[in-house]
Amino acid sequence: MENAKSGVISQEMLDDLRQRTRFSEAELSRWFGEFRRECPTERVSQAEFERIYQRLFPDSDAQAYSSHVFRSFDVNGDGTLDFREYIIALHLTSSGLTSLKLEWAFSLFDVDNSGAITKGEVLEITRAIFKLIPEEERKDLPEDENTAEKRADKLWSYFGKKEKEKLLEGEFIEGVLENENALRLIQYEPKKK
Repeated sequence: MENAKSGVISQEMLDDLRQRTRFSEAELSRWFGEFRRECPTERVSQAEFERIYQRLFPDSDAQAYSSHVFRSFDVNGDGTLDFREYIIALHLTSSGLTSLKLEWAFSLFDVDNSGAITKGEVLEITRAIFKLIPEEERKDLPEDENTAEKRADKLWSYFGKKEKEKLLEGEFIEGVLENENALRLIQYEPKKK
């Protein structure tokens, strides 16, 4: 993975991550050093990840959402995020490419990792997103979006699927791209203070 004695990222990992993310070698090397300082074990546990998310959303209940985000990033399923998973996650969520973000969003909503989303999974993730919205902001939501259930119903309706039908990745991406309200409902951005 990396040269344990020197604490330097391996050339093999650098090449792989540069190809996958388009981040520069200098950026990756700097981030690797910061990652090692913050995570001497070179792994982020789910509990630590959830603590980080709670700091990002101090006025909300971020546990459920951060648990799902962690699941979507933990590609190898070992219960931790290593540097490679961390950087790929950073790339997916911070790149300007809407298609990459929507591919990641699909994996977030695909709770059982079946390759398709059910209305139940939409409700589960919508509930987690809804918990991120502080109470004072919830009272300003439109009537048809003021509960997680109403938001899930509204989001599901944008895809034109019946209650028991499943939604494939391409349909999810197309549905969100065609409707900015769907895009708004699959995320939450805190208001600037």
